[in-house]
Amino acid sequence: MVQRNRHWRFISGSLAFSALMVSWSVASAADQASALPSDAKICLNCHKPQANNLRGHWESVAMKSSSIQLKIDDRAEILKFDKSKLQVLNTGEKGDVEKQLRSIKKGHEVRIEYTEKDGAKYAQVVSSKPPVKLSDAEKVSTGDVEKLVAQGPQKGKYTLIDSRPGPKFKEGAIPTAISLPFPQFDKMVDKLPADKNSLVIFYCSGVTCNMSPGSLQKAKKLGYTNAKVFVDGMPEWFNKHYGVTLAKDFKDAYKDMPFVLLDTRKPAVAEKGFIPGAATFTAVDAKSLKSLPDKKMKAPIIVYDADGKENATAVAAKIAEAGYVNVVVLRDGIAGWEQAKLPVATGALATKIVYVPKPKPGEIDVEEFRKYLTAIPADTILVDVRLPEEVKEGSVKGAVNIPAAEIDQNLAKLPKDKKIVAYCNTGTQAEMAYHTLKAKGYTNIHFLNAKLFFDDGSVEISK
Repeated sequence: MVQRNRHWRFISGSLAFSALMVSWSVASAADQASALPSDAKICLNCHKPQANNLRGHWESVAMKSSSIQLKIDDRAEILKFDKSKLQVLNTGEKGDVEKQLRSIKKGHEVRIEYTEKDGAKYAQVVSSKPPVKLSDAEKVSTGDVEKLVAQGPQKGKYTLIDSRPGPKFKEGAIPTAISLPFPQFDKMVDKLPADKNSLVIFYCSGVTCNMSPGSLQKAKKLGYTNAKVFVDGMPEWFNKHYGVTLAKDFKDAYKDMPFVLLDTRKPAVAEKGFIPGAATFTAVDAKSLKSLPDKKMKAPIIVYDADGKENATAVAAKIAEAGYVNVVVLRDGIAGWEQAKLPVATGALATKIVYVPKPKPGEIDVEEFRKYLTAIPADTILVDVRLPEEVKEGSVKGAVNIPAAEIDQNLAKLPKDKKIVAYCNTGTQAEMAYHTLKAKGYTNIHFLNAKLFFDDGSVEISK
């Protein structure tokens, strides 16, 4: 009897320990999830985190699965919503929730207030960041800035200040601008002009950005009487003009970003020493413009010459005039590159421009996906995340149908030791399914970022 009691005490203790371990594991997972940042880094320049609120950049909405994808720096957050209960603010659209959500542009800053249920976040309020409010006397137009930049600071008698964080300035700034990031304003006031009655213009990331208005208020408190804001900021400037950066800053800013690099010098000169990866591009005409990536890709186009004083600015200006955005000139040219002791290549430059956009995390190659149309490997599960009524119109043979909104309720059908590949009609819901599974601990998960069209048993794929 004593032995039996000891035996049961041992089992009881083991069960209690197991329960404790399970409890610790669940709590640990919850703690890990709660440790993820709720706000994008750039949002923290002007806002403080709030409970049950997320701040980031709008990625997409899928009405069929009632899901929203929000980008918070390098990660994605997926939230569900009930169309009848969701409140959408500051979009300009009235009444129809779908129209309101679809009117929010990709990359726009938003705040989402949410509740949690069964481990999923449900959006209650989506607040699109509204334009900043300034009086007309506090603002300057794009035309005003264009005229001043054409004159230069000495003749125009102005100081143009980029209020964005330093890394953004390195990607490309308005010509003649200096960097005075709003977060470091108080520590860098020595960059302001000595004459407090002179014209000082602040700019940042566009009409919703608070960093330049914040800098304006700080400057006024210091006694500056002619300080203003170029509200449209860098996005509007890039829509019409080229930006500038230094060669060494270009190296830092674009190390993890695909780009096009153009050397505008004569090939005979450039062959003696050029920036690795550069293609020759000496003039702008209809033929040379066709060699550039499609405008819709918005590829960063970096242009340089010997020292920034030859034809790089003229070439860049014509490319920007042709409708390309994100055009940047290295204002110190190859000379600045060499001065920074960065590697130089010699010989013939490339004549063909190749630009490969950086794939999204989890994105599967289209050609690899095409192989699944013939046969799905035994170690792979292909998941069609569309609605059942859509699947009736056509699907990939052998695919499992789990609607994107129900993915987190059907994890038992998706073993973690298998390769999971999600697809839909456009890639939007598939990407959301990818992030949902990623958050559930799946590591071998992928999605097709392409459009699928099913017709009489055949499947067409296009990017």
